[in-house]
Amino acid sequence: LAQSLLALFASSLAISLVFAIIPLCHNVVVLAVVMAVAGLAMGCIDTISNMQLVKIYQKDSAIFLQALHFFVGFGALLSPLIADPFLSDTNCILANGTANASSNLPHIRKSLLPHHPGNLSRYDLPMKGMVVTRVSYAFWIMALINLPVPIAVFFLLYKERMVPCFNGSSHPLLSADELALETRPGDKDELSTAAQRPHTAAGHEDLFSCCQSQNFRGASFTYFAVHITGALVLFMTDGIVGEYSGFVYSYAVEEPLAVVHKVAGYLPSLFWGFITLGRLISIPVSYRMKPATMVFINVVGVLITFLLLLIFSSSVVFLFVGTASLGLFLSSTFPSMLAYTEDILQYQGCATTVLVTGAGIGEMVLQLLVGSIIHDRGSYSFLVCGMIFGCLAFTFYALLVFFHRMYPKPSPELDEASPDKAAAAEDTGQYQR
Repeated sequence: LAQSLLALFASSLAISLVFAIIPLCHNVVVLAVVMAVAGLAMGCIDTISNMQLVKIYQKDSAIFLQALHFFVGFGALLSPLIADPFLSDTNCILANGTANASSNLPHIRKSLLPHHPGNLSRYDLPMKGMVVTRVSYAFWIMALINLPVPIAVFFLLYKERMVPCFNGSSHPLLSADELALETRPGDKDELSTAAQRPHTAAGHEDLFSCCQSQNFRGASFTYFAVHITGALVLFMTDGIVGEYSGFVYSYAVEEPLAVVHKVAGYLPSLFWGFITLGRLISIPVSYRMKPATMVFINVVGVLITFLLLLIFSSSVVFLFVGTASLGLFLSSTFPSMLAYTEDILQYQGCATTVLVTGAGIGEMVLQLLVGSIIHDRGSYSFLVCGMIFGCLAFTFYALLVFFHRMYPKPSPELDEASPDKAAAAEDTGQYQR
């Protein structure tokens, strides 16, 4: 836990620093390095936050994962609204003798649209001069908004006596019944000593213990198959999130829909808005419904939505309806799949890392793939690709259910008597629900 909190503190602080530095980058190589650091920090936060929720809450983790990913969607919806007031037609480069360039900027933007190239020779496009922009304020505001996060994590580290230099007089923030879990009678006195014992349970030595080779000895084929198929489902579904939010605007403004650019600009916001709404709805739903059932509904819903989008591809109204529907069905796929897979694998925490990595790779790769296909085959291929990815996601989910049925279930007697189980119970402070 101390390693995880320290990593969260460093990563969240790095994000604030990166956002503060971005407006000061005047070289594309420096900007690329800064953005790479931001990507690493966000990847650490994503993996560690999911993994720790699974380890802490185990069978109850589905509700907390849904809440976590609701805030992910809420942030994705909120941040463009913060940046929007600082994006205006006055942001331009003013060179000597071209101070009126800002008045021509709307016309220049129209002339640069993909399907209306226009005659660019009529406009003077200065490449050198004083940069007039207010977009830097958006980055600095986001850096300030994020700053309370590392402060809060450091406060938690301090109160839990996990900061090396400040572990003397501070009292722990959380009591023995922390995280809404009650201790067994008579065990409260053992909590302080149990917390100080070495972590001897297999797979709990450090953040990377699940990657150690001894944990894979004697593992069955289905153990690896569950990891791989679960990661492939998220590879497809998170890839759909990335490619749809990235290219739905381009699809809408092209023929045959030819939606007005301002109206088409609402589509990504509508998509992320319904993802956020779906994650909010999924918090109480996940309390009543099994994660496997939720994933099945999500994957089938994505498949049906893409099928209807293909059938009604000439309808602007259904494009908006389908975008909202797709956002709802994709919203809870990641946390539900995470809870389902970890439930199969007895909450060892390793599946979380594999699934988060698979989802991140899918979001990156499928955007590149769909972008190149749209460039070569036209805008209609955008929906065809989504349909194919949806079919693959359903296929991999069916394989996951098949391997789940084949996966050996541990005997309750052996599970309670095993030294790993006893050590894990000792390591968590003898908690029970």
